[in-house]
Amino acid sequence: MASDLRDLYQEVILDHSRKPRNFQALPGANRKAEGYNPLCGDRETVYLALEGDVVKDVSFQGAGCAISTASASMMTETVKGKSRSEAEALFEMFHDLITAERGTGGPELGKLEVFSGVREYPVRIKCATLPWHTLKAALKGETAPVSTELTEGPKAESGGAT
Repeated sequence: MASDLRDLYQEVILDHSRKPRNFQALPGANRKAEGYNPLCGDRETVYLALEGDVVKDVSFQGAGCAISTASASMMTETVKGKSRSEAEALFEMFHDLITAERGTGGPELGKLEVFSGVREYPVRIKCATLPWHTLKAALKGETAPVSTELTEGPKAESGGAT
């Protein structure tokens, strides 16, 4: 990873982990999902206020490493106001960005592109994807906790690199 991109990656991750956006329970949420990464200890709860097919509001709570918290913070900023299908497409693009040998990314990801650096740290891929898998479960209305490992509840598939 180029030095400028590495610096930007670190700056954005630290900013969002120290001052996470949308970090609160969401009064009026009509969907909620919980996620857990036992390897790192990350725990996330994603709250959604869906109005029809639109994510009117989204927030999260939990405790996790800097990458997990930053990913959740930036995810909430990105999917707010999107349709369910747009949010699911962003999930796929983000997942491909950090798990594919050559992340595909795209202009739709915007600032989320900085997470391409996570590919250099395979053990951290699950940290970055946990909030997204939890969002996906909330969008589907699933109630079983999402896990990055083979435990009870749906497994958050992370691709071959993890």
